[in-house]
Amino acid sequence: MQEKDIKRIVIKQLKTKFPYWRRLTKKQKKALVEEALHEVMASYKPGQATDVPLHELTNMPAPPADIIPLSEMGKFIENRTRGFLPFTNHCYQRYLDDQELRLVDSFLDDRVLNDLLASPSFTPAMRQVFPAQLLRAELLKAWRYANMSYRQYCALLVNRLENKSVRAFLHLPLHKKILVHHSQLSQFKSTLTIPQMVNLMVYVTHLLVKEIKLPHPFKICGVDSTDLASSCCPVPLATLDVGQKKVRIYTELDADCGKRRKKRNKSEYFVGYRLHSLTVIDPHSGHNYPLLSLVAPANHHDNLLLPQLVAFGQAMGLNIQVITADAAYGDAEQNQKIKKEYGVTVVTSPSQKVKTPEHVDPDRRHVFMDDYCETPMRYLGTTETGHEFSCDAAPNECFRAPLCPQCRELPFDSGQFGQLPYILEEVDQIRGLRKHMERSYNLFKHRSGLEHLRLKSQQSVMAAVTFVHLATVLIEIARHHQAADKEQRPKQLRLAA
Repeated sequence: MQEKDIKRIVIKQLKTKFPYWRRLTKKQKKALVEEALHEVMASYKPGQATDVPLHELTNMPAPPADIIPLSEMGKFIENRTRGFLPFTNHCYQRYLDDQELRLVDSFLDDRVLNDLLASPSFTPAMRQVFPAQLLRAELLKAWRYANMSYRQYCALLVNRLENKSVRAFLHLPLHKKILVHHSQLSQFKSTLTIPQMVNLMVYVTHLLVKEIKLPHPFKICGVDSTDLASSCCPVPLATLDVGQKKVRIYTELDADCGKRRKKRNKSEYFVGYRLHSLTVIDPHSGHNYPLLSLVAPANHHDNLLLPQLVAFGQAMGLNIQVITADAAYGDAEQNQKIKKEYGVTVVTSPSQKVKTPEHVDPDRRHVFMDDYCETPMRYLGTTETGHEFSCDAAPNECFRAPLCPQCRELPFDSGQFGQLPYILEEVDQIRGLRKHMERSYNLFKHRSGLEHLRLKSQQSVMAAVTFVHLATVLIEIARHHQAADKEQRPKQLRLAA
């Protein structure tokens, strides 16, 4: 933790003194980083790292107060659209030959998007291109043209009048050449704030609940992470040894070196970020949908992001009851704090490093009082410190009853006795759902262009992840409607189609 705190102080100092960091040459950056590292290390006290808030270590802010909860998003949309008819949608719909684009276009309302994205200085009379149109351009690029650069995307697709389908989805004039410069999209991505990105996720979650009839509150959600390697900073500018750890500062100040799962064609270590997503599974169809996505530097352990995911989910009004995750999120003490503060039960896969408690049969899932006990104990529930078990023998069945306390408590751990003990059948069902939720991360990386990052800040990566998040949810809603329409058709028409 000490090396992370030193890096936090150095990066904060560099960002404060050099706001135009990107304009400096690599030689200048290296000299400034080395100087800052030696200055901080000379005045650093080892004990001061204990008081650093978690969100500062991970470079993610605490949930802001201006996030619109899911329960109030419907009223927000109604107030923005009351008394008006969406004439603009109807005039553009006939140019959208793709059914998916037509459905997504019908879900989104530009008036709501402009209110969610507009800054306090927004003046519609001075603009030709609105924030909603820029967001639509980002969404279309995320699921159709993810591998294209902004320059090619704008020149070949957006700014050509003959591409009426693209310009119709962006709600740009079809017979008037209003251009979208690639710098506008880059600036739009870099100026998005955390409240704006989270409010967009709340908006598409509202559409998800409304269009798919997804049950809410969400009873069971899943959390997982995936690596986002950056190709802009493979070698650190400077390195400093702190004990047995190393502090590495890269050209991209927010990025760091992390460890990934062993893969045949990739290195075990990578430089970049880690994406943490909260997903929900539909109990009727088995499909899963992302609700919240956050980005953190790759050097932080997964369990540091779980409290922040839960805090943001609480601010969004998701009303989560149970979260299932892998063993990386299985910090028993931290999960107990989450339970007390937010009322969310965290169910993780048991860590193989945690030993099974004494007098417990893991194969039969039985808990005994001691070595001489032959009757499995009955599970009573949880206390503040662990799980409570009681003797399940009949009054005259056990001859040791007068000398036996007949009660036992097993403390919470990261193994088979987490917040829900493994002896319950429901725990296996909850853990089985986690495998179904891994599909979202494959869609994020391989279908939407996050496999090869060329971005140069954590904020830009977070914005790109937000666009992919929105695109994934909207496409899933559109495909759900397509499947519902096919089921409602008469059998003969369905065969003909």
